[in-house]
Amino acid sequence: MTLQTDISGWSIRLDSAVAARYRASGAWRGMTLADCAREQVARAPNKVAVVDGAAQLSFSQLYAQGLRLAAALRARGLAPGEVISFQLPNWHEALVINLAASIGGFVCNPIIPIYRDAEVGFILARSRTRVFFIPERFRSMDYLAMVARLRPALPHLKDVVLVRSTDDSAMRYEPWVAEPAASETHGSAPFPPVSPDAVKLLLYTSGTTGDPKGVLHTHNTLCAEIDAVRRFWRVSSDDAVLMPSPVTHITGYLYAMELPFAAGLTAVLMDRWEAEQGALLIARHGVTFSVGATPFLVELVEVVERRAMHLPSLRLYVSGGAPVPPEIVKRAHLVLPNCQTFRVYGSTEAPSISLGVQAGDPPELGATTDGRIVNHEVRIIDPVSGEPVPIGTEGEIVTRGPEVMLGYTDPAYTQEAFDEDGFFHTGDLGFVDARGYITISGRKKDLIIRGGENISPKEIEDVLHRHPAILEAAVVATPHPRMGETPCAYVVLRPGHTLDFDAMKAFLDSARLARQKIPEKLMIVPELPHTASGKILKHVLRANEAQAGRA
Repeated sequence: MTLQTDISGWSIRLDSAVAARYRASGAWRGMTLADCAREQVARAPNKVAVVDGAAQLSFSQLYAQGLRLAAALRARGLAPGEVISFQLPNWHEALVINLAASIGGFVCNPIIPIYRDAEVGFILARSRTRVFFIPERFRSMDYLAMVARLRPALPHLKDVVLVRSTDDSAMRYEPWVAEPAASETHGSAPFPPVSPDAVKLLLYTSGTTGDPKGVLHTHNTLCAEIDAVRRFWRVSSDDAVLMPSPVTHITGYLYAMELPFAAGLTAVLMDRWEAEQGALLIARHGVTFSVGATPFLVELVEVVERRAMHLPSLRLYVSGGAPVPPEIVKRAHLVLPNCQTFRVYGSTEAPSISLGVQAGDPPELGATTDGRIVNHEVRIIDPVSGEPVPIGTEGEIVTRGPEVMLGYTDPAYTQEAFDEDGFFHTGDLGFVDARGYITISGRKKDLIIRGGENISPKEIEDVLHRHPAILEAAVVATPHPRMGETPCAYVVLRPGHTLDFDAMKAFLDSARLARQKIPEKLMIVPELPHTASGKILKHVLRANEAQAGRA
């Protein structure tokens, strides 16, 4: 596999023959976000593009602000290929920053708001960020103080820009987007064309297994993902999406920051998830679909059921990013009968490998599989030999397609993640049936090896989620003196419920789960550790068990 260097200085995979095939098929249309934004301004300039609390901005307003911000960044000396980072909640300013990056040819690097000094310092240093947009404070976090601690070790960082701040002594975002754009001023030079093969997005993985890896996407890979979603989910300008997932995560980024410009739809942002408020926003703005991890779906269903609400506009709820037990999807079908609810599968590196089910598909498939493979060539291989396995047999999922990342910032990670045929090794385990539906059974590193036998935690978790007392469950390995490892269940209980080990064991016995899969330890906890996107931080739970085993 050959790595090339783009204008940003990153080493990326760009096989000329594969790229030519993607262009010829139309999967890479050569469009940038700025191109899509200009089309929407020409088509429907006054349509609301984003709802952010009381603020509503049209496509023409967003584009004008993006143009002004791009001009301001260029005036500060920023060159195409350089990195701008932001660590913002789900605020409309994030859409403007992302659009400005596309207009100016800059690389956009969203950073999850809950990250602190260790993660932020690592990301800013490794990305060589030139401009960093932050709130002065948000909730209990003082971002300005954090940056002050980090800045001495960040020689590349030129400007720190405060968003929604009234401190006139600091560099502020608002004057930058209020000033006339240079390209709108008589006699100034326009922005040069941006190559759709240039790196557009630098997004660091959640770091659940170690230091974050910088994932590199181009305009073409992002557009290929968005186009597949539009076709499969039949998304159009008549739709509106509710986005509670952070726009700094691949889910929120794609469906709140990119999709509105590509499809002409409205994004309704939530900077803090609260199920009742989410349901009210769906009703108020005629939201037609939402994308969120398991906790969001569970809590939305509970509040709709408790308040006997009707949400007739909601036609799709897409759940992924963390295991989604079948019982949760089945319950959603009962509570939201007009809404197609289903599981999907993807990652930061390979977004939306599967896109769920379509009208006419048996609803059961949305609960029991992770959906139909779309826009990807997927192989299931033996994790040890690397050889393909028969249909229906579990193995490691490897994939190749027009929306797969161009690589990591560290070329060594890129070489490790891709094989000679250009297939990305996801590290996930699963199987594909004869109809092309994929089912995820776990991650290689999540496997519990009990006396030489591999046990997938997901199978146990799916059964635990059927227990009426359990709100959320995660199963990890715990050390065992004779078997090496055995399962340990961490569970969060529903309010007013109780559970002990014997009751859990009896429930799993009644489900006819193999005895060796029944956890030998139960931990009742008030909450599980999550990433901002809803993934359970299993490495934290595994570390707890490893430490307890040494005690």
